Formats: sequence, structure tokens, C-alpha cells
Amino acid sequence: MKELVFVGLGLNDDRGISLQGLDETRTADSVFIELYTNLMPEFSLARFEKLLRKKVDCVSRRNLEEENGRSILKAALEGKTVFLVPGDPFVATTHITLRLNAEKQGIRTRLVHGASIISAIIGLSGLHNYKFGKTVTIPFQENASETPYSVIDSNKKLGLHTLCLLDLKADEGRFLNIREGLSQLLEIEKKRNENLVTPNTIAIGVARAGSTKPSIKADIVKELLTYDFGGPPQSLIIPGELHFMEAEALIAFGGAPTKLRGGTP
Repeated sequence: MKELVFVGLGLNDDRGISLQGLDETRTADSVFIELYTNLMPEFSLARFEKLLRKKVDCVSRRNLEEENGRSILKAALEGKTVFLVPGDPFVATTHITLRLNAEKQGIRTRLVHGASIISAIIGLSGLHNYKFGKTVTIPFQENASETPYSVIDSNKKLGLHTLCLLDLKADEGRFLNIREGLSQLLEIEKKRNENLVTPNTIAIGVARAGSTKPSIKADIVKELLTYDFGGPPQSLIIPGELHFMEAEALIAFGGAPTKLRGGTP
């Protein structure tokens, strides 16, 4: 059967895969994995292969982007192939091209979801999912852009929260941290002077969502700049208008200042 199954690995280690995902992978003729789109802090490929009782081929960014996933598609033309992806396979748009190319070649595609970094970050914060606006990524300094600031501005005008994912290149061991992300926003604030992200703006930092030891801290920006969140991956939330239950959640779960009970950061 010509088939390519995209399977989500979850967020932290080799135990995050679902039972369905495990069954699909064990019954596959070929198994591929990528570990560059996100960091899974406690993932062990050797341990995972023992769990599966089969060999897994690790593919690079070059294999997928420059070579258009040729090795995966070739295997899928010959039998059932599983492609393992950190998190939930299509929360990021990275692998949509591979799925489209498979369908064009007559390869049936299916999807087995995994835990998503997006829902995990929001869940840890205690904020209401339906009150989030557009998500944005803060890039590394060499690709600095005012887009994250503009997205925060648009969301705040609607009273919505903004999830700011922080750029990473897991295959290079590079991870933007909360301090660097906030510093970029403060630099843009100096230029635009719109009083959007200032040292006294409330923000929420989240690190290692999905792990057994995540870190969350809600406070004004100048305090978060010196807070030790530990290792990557890290993310940032700039809240909009807060429901009273959201304020209580930030105080209880993130150690936010009690002045948040006023409702608007």
C-alpha cells in the first residue's frame, strides 16, 4: 500500500507518542523522524528505537527542504511509511509541502495527532484559549523584524492575548530565550513609542512546556528580563484584557503581582 502516515511525537521525550501513533509506527515498513523543528529536551532516539523494536531513519532539514523529502516519498511508494514529527505534525506549516507532494504522487496520507506546544503553553498559563489572537514568532536578532510588535498591537486593540513563539534551530543548538525576545520588543518600542511593550508591561514567560518540570512566570517585563527560566524551549505571552479568572490563574500559577486583579495589565 502506498501510504504516508504523519505521527506526532508529543513534547518532551520518547513517551509522548500516543498509543495509536505507537501502533502505526510499529506496523510500518519504513520509519523516518525529524528532530529539528522543535526541541524535545529528554528525547532519546536509541531508547525510542528499543520501544518500537525497529530502526528509525533520522532526516535533516536539508533532506526535507532542499531534497523535497525524496527518501520519504520513495519509501511511501513502496509501502506503509511513518514520518515522526515533534509535537502535533501540522501545527507548524513546515511539512505541508511533503504531504501535498505525496498526494500528488498517489500516496495516501493520514495523520495521527500529538500533544501541541500551542495548547500546552496556553494551558500552563491559565489563560482562556478563545481569547488568543494571531500567533507570531520572534526571530533571531539577525532576522529582526517589527512584525511581532505589530501583531501584538493588532491583538491588543481587540483585547486579545498574543502567543510569541521564540525562534529556534534545534539542529544547530540555537534557541532564542525570553530575555532576548523581550529585548527585541523593547528596542522596537523605542522606535515606535506606542507604549505597547514597556518595562512595566505585564508578560508571561513559559519554558519547557510539556515536560515534567516546566517553568512559568508572570510579571512586568523588567522583572522577567532577569528571571531564570532555565533551559529551552521558551515562549512568551503578551496578554490583552484579562478576565478575572485569568488574572487569578496568573497569580496562582505564575506568581503574578496581585495588582492583576484589576483586570487589565
